[in-house]
Amino acid sequence: MRRFAVLTLLVIACSAQPAVAERLVVSLSNHRVAVTSNFIGEQLVLFGTVEPDPVSSPLRPPYDLVVTVTGPRHTLRTRRKQRILGIWVNADSREFVRVPSYLAVLSNRPVNTIASQDTLRRLQIGLDNFLLPQRIGADVADTVRDDPFRRAFVRLQSQQGFYRESSTAVTFLTPTVFRTAIPMPAAVPTGNYTIDVELFAGGTVVTRTNSALEVIKTGFEQYVADAARDYGLLYGMATALMALLIGWFASVVFARD
Repeated sequence: MRRFAVLTLLVIACSAQPAVAERLVVSLSNHRVAVTSNFIGEQLVLFGTVEPDPVSSPLRPPYDLVVTVTGPRHTLRTRRKQRILGIWVNADSREFVRVPSYLAVLSNRPVNTIASQDTLRRLQIGLDNFLLPQRIGADVADTVRDDPFRRAFVRLQSQQGFYRESSTAVTFLTPTVFRTAIPMPAAVPTGNYTIDVELFAGGTVVTRTNSALEVIKTGFEQYVADAARDYGLLYGMATALMALLIGWFASVVFARD
C-alpha cells in the first residue's frame, strides 16, 4: 500500500508539471490590400518567432514551417474541350464547389519531406493534399490528386498566379526567427483571407497559429462595383447609353465629307 501511495503521488506530480511546448508569435506587414486602377500586385511580408511556452521550457530546433494562405471561397467550373468534326467544343465539365479562389502553400523545404503523407493529408498541407470538392452527379466529394479535372483546375489557377506552392518561400533568419513573402497578383480576388502557420519538429506538428488579411477595391473601381451590384438595372442602362454616345461621337469625329 505504501508503494502504491508513492507511485500515485509521483504520477500526480508529473501530471501537474507543465508540458514542454512552443508558441508562435507572428505579424503581417499589412492586413489590408487596397486594389486601385493602377494596382500591379503586392508582396506582403509575414515574420515571426518561436518562443518557449512556458518561458522556462527549452526550445527544440531545427524547425520546419508551413504557411497556408486561403482566399475567399467560390464555386468554379472547369471545362474539357474536344475536337469533333474539326471543331473544338466543350465535351465535358466539372464544377468545383466552394474552393479557395487563392491558395498559397509556403514552406522552408518541400512539404513531402517535412512530415509523413498521412499527416500532410490530414492537415491539408500542400496543393496535392488540399481538399477541392467537386460536384459529380448528385454528390459532392474530393477526388484523387491524379484526377484529370483536378489537375487541370490546379494548373489553370497556377498559371494565373492564384494557386502556388513554394518550398523556398520561408526563411529562418535564426533557428527561431523566420520570415516569408506572400505574393498578391494583380488580379487577386477581393475578400477575406486566412493565414494558417504550422510549426513542425521531427515530422510532428508542435504548434500552430493564424492571422488574416483583407483585399478590397477602393476609389472609382469600388464605386463601379457597388453600383453594378446594388443598382443592376440602372448600371446596365447607363453602360448601354455610354456605349451609344461613344459610338456616335466616334462617327462624328471620323466622318468623311
